[in-house]
Amino acid sequence: MYVRVLFNSAALLEEHSVGWGLSFLIDNKILFDTGEKGDLLINNINKLQVELSLIEAVVFSHDHWDHTGGLEKILTKNPNINVYACPGFGRDFKQRVAAFPVKLIETAHFTQVSPGIYSTGEILGIYKGNNISEQALIIKTEKGISVITGCAHPGIIKILEKIRASLTIEKFYAVFGGFHLKDNSINEINQIVNKFISLKVQKVGATHCSGTNAEECFREAYKEKFLSMNVGDTIRI
Repeated sequence: MYVRVLFNSAALLEEHSVGWGLSFLIDNKILFDTGEKGDLLINNINKLQVELSLIEAVVFSHDHWDHTGGLEKILTKNPNINVYACPGFGRDFKQRVAAFPVKLIETAHFTQVSPGIYSTGEILGIYKGNNISEQALIIKTEKGISVITGCAHPGIIKILEKIRASLTIEKFYAVFGGFHLKDNSINEINQIVNKFISLKVQKVGATHCSGTNAEECFREAYKEKFLSMNVGDTIRI
């Protein structure tokens, strides 16, 4: 199975749009997050020759602007998409979805999105003193279990430990996305890197809100098993 990076803050080519936020395309049919702005995402979709009509669902990790910015553009161009969101997402987000003739599926618990692709279900955390709901994607292939995160506000280790306990697994093939470590100290980051190693995570792609320090720490620890997350990159899992 392949995951393509459709939006991030860096790109392989100048013709790709960059900005704050993330968007990944899994197996050419599941979109995970939509970046900060629809026009930017659509430009990358066009440049990367993604066929929007093949996309069956869009899964939103959480309802922050930098992950939901492309919502209207995507749903306008393909109104047959199912939308997966946590029950705890805000009223504004749900009203935006309700403006389109699409099906909103609330993922309170572990939910299959497509064969081999699952939502963790709603995981609660705290962000800037307020409760936040977030979900991550779990992908099962012959290589093992991989996890994609938007920002991991509830805590990246909390998310991975929940998945490991729920699925009774001993290791992860790949974990990538935003880990929200940009405000953590080097010591805290290294503790998390060591926890990844103890959780037997084989490949890592720390990007977006993970922060430069975390990216460097993970890159140093994982070396050739550190995954590039530029727009246009394809990750085989």
